[in-house]
Amino acid sequence: MAVIDIERPRTIIGGHGVAALLAVLALVHLYWATGLTWPAADERALSLAVLGSVVSFGPAVVLPLAALEGGAAFAVSLHARGGGRRPGIPRLITAAVAAGILLRGAVGLVWIVVGKDGSGAAFPWLNALVYTPLCLVFGGAALRAAR
Repeated sequence: MAVIDIERPRTIIGGHGVAALLAVLALVHLYWATGLTWPAADERALSLAVLGSVVSFGPAVVLPLAALEGGAAFAVSLHARGGGRRPGIPRLITAAVAAGILLRGAVGLVWIVVGKDGSGAAFPWLNALVYTPLCLVFGGAALRAAR
């Protein structure tokens, strides 16, 4: 009798979900590299909403992030499909992605509890309702996919 692994489809879906999130983040960073600041009115407001402090969103900052996210999206997707010719590398990258996303989720929890000064009105709410929950969910999915 064949044994059916019911966790494998969830792992594949979770891995592709993480890859899709990373691809969307790469596209958003590419968009911001053009100088456009949607959904904020200007770069300062964008920085305060996304990071809770004023940081440059210029091409020198966001293009490397977009490249990193795009490469990670490819590796995570490759791992979810079986790993390709060298399955250890996509798996290692998937594990690193999981660690990074879960670390951001943990830091987000600390910011919720302790508070983050100087962040303006938007960041605490976005962190508590969007960023941290997404990081914990997608970090867990990436961790499951890496195993």
